[in-house]
Amino acid sequence: MRIALFTETFLPKVDGIVTRLRHTVDHLQRNGDQVLVIAPEGGITEHKGARVYGVTGFPLPLYPELKMALPRPAIGSALEKFQPDIIHVVNPAVLGLSGIFYSKVLKIPLVASYHTHLPQYLQHYGLGMLEGLLWELLKGAHNQAALNLCTSTAMMAELTGHGIERVDLWQRGVDTELFHPDLASASMRSHLSQNHPKSPLLLYVGRLSAEKEIERIKPILEAIPEARLALVGDGPHRQALQKHFAGTNTHFVGYLMGKELGSAFASADAFIFPSRTETLGLVLLEAMAGGCPVVACRSGGIPDIVTDGVNGYLFEPTEDIQLAIAATFRLLQQQQERTVIRQNARKEAERWGWAAATRQLQDYYSKVIFSQKLTKAF
Repeated sequence: MRIALFTETFLPKVDGIVTRLRHTVDHLQRNGDQVLVIAPEGGITEHKGARVYGVTGFPLPLYPELKMALPRPAIGSALEKFQPDIIHVVNPAVLGLSGIFYSKVLKIPLVASYHTHLPQYLQHYGLGMLEGLLWELLKGAHNQAALNLCTSTAMMAELTGHGIERVDLWQRGVDTELFHPDLASASMRSHLSQNHPKSPLLLYVGRLSAEKEIERIKPILEAIPEARLALVGDGPHRQALQKHFAGTNTHFVGYLMGKELGSAFASADAFIFPSRTETLGLVLLEAMAGGCPVVACRSGGIPDIVTDGVNGYLFEPTEDIQLAIAATFRLLQQQQERTVIRQNARKEAERWGWAAATRQLQDYYSKVIFSQKLTKAF
């Protein structure tokens, strides 16, 4: 198959969506498919044999790490030259709309996928009054597609409830070789804890942005004064978070990549994830693959991954953080239970490889292509 993939975010940016897309492109290319990635310009022109067509964009005012790339006629020329069998638009917002447009003009089957819970994000940027309008815009875009993929059952229900049709599940995936308990390291633990390796070590990995609600970790840290917190990642909310966590045992680590990131997961005692806006929470699966026990909010796609008391702990998505404090305290105190949780977390992650997730996606593509051919025949 020849697949044109439109995405609002791609390498060199680092986030859960990019992680999924780069593994997907890698496996599609390995399986003999050809992929053209159309994304905001980021300085790369190729990934694992796939051409990356960069579109000039400008930084979003509220989120400078993200670029808004506006559609332009040259995209149509690139598509006509590539001759795709199918177009896949990821989080259609601005650039993705041109993918929808060209799928209609060139009569190419269209698949869309939903990864970022934008309507909930609005609340964290003081734009909650626009939520209804955004859902209508999302419905209008997604309902152009023959198939709409979500990464969790919770998001499938949410989209269906808002009138988005032809919804199905794109299973999760994780690199179980890169993220592995064997990568635990005394030197990484010292680095993350700022040379306090014997102290309980709490970890957060992800974007430092308002919708991640990282502030909600502070009461947990204050309730366990001997603990240290490592925040791995970066983003537009970093300065505000540095002020918020001033005077606490918090280390702003910045980005870690590859085996260093794997070592961070494997070396921590607990992964704390307070976000209530996750469509899946891929980083949770990475933590679990590394054998790091998870304490996370029972929200969005997270309960699809974490089974409370079995391979991690869940707390309710209320403003009261006491349940999160109790779960973290229990995890740190109960050595034997923590060992079982670690083992179960790893077992859960081992069920979800990228190869299987990509094979599932290929099956979806084939069915959509066949269905359109059948429709044309009649």
